[in-house]
Amino acid sequence: MFLGQYRHSLDDKARVTLPAKFRSQFGEGLVMTAGTEPCIWVYPAEEFGKLAERINALPLTGQEAAAFRRLIFGNAYDASLDKQGRVVVPEKLRQHANIEDEVVVTGVGRFVEIWSPAEWEKAQSALQSDGAPAKWWGELGI
Repeated sequence: MFLGQYRHSLDDKARVTLPAKFRSQFGEGLVMTAGTEPCIWVYPAEEFGKLAERINALPLTGQEAAAFRRLIFGNAYDASLDKQGRVVVPEKLRQHANIEDEVVVTGVGRFVEIWSPAEWEKAQSALQSDGAPAKWWGELGI
């Protein structure tokens, strides 16, 4: 499980170093894709395969399902970590997430998100102001 948040910099080759505690979970490779917010989703290859099965089970008709498939699959990149735990962040995904040189890498359970610090702060502020955490605690019966 991926937990916590970490700040890192992109190097001059647009690589980000993933936290050491995350690296073993990417042994079979990873898939990076555009998130539904201005962030990048990073899945272990096996976990992305499970997600792909669920997406492929969505109805073929309907604009929302089609748009979601395009977002996820059309922006997906296979990758692997180098020996230092770095991965190249493709330009298209950096543009989607408004990433320049600094990033926030955050664990969100089964996958990792990569955010620009500014977008991360906006998302965190919105989360606190709209009461979403309290809603989900209630949904979970906690």
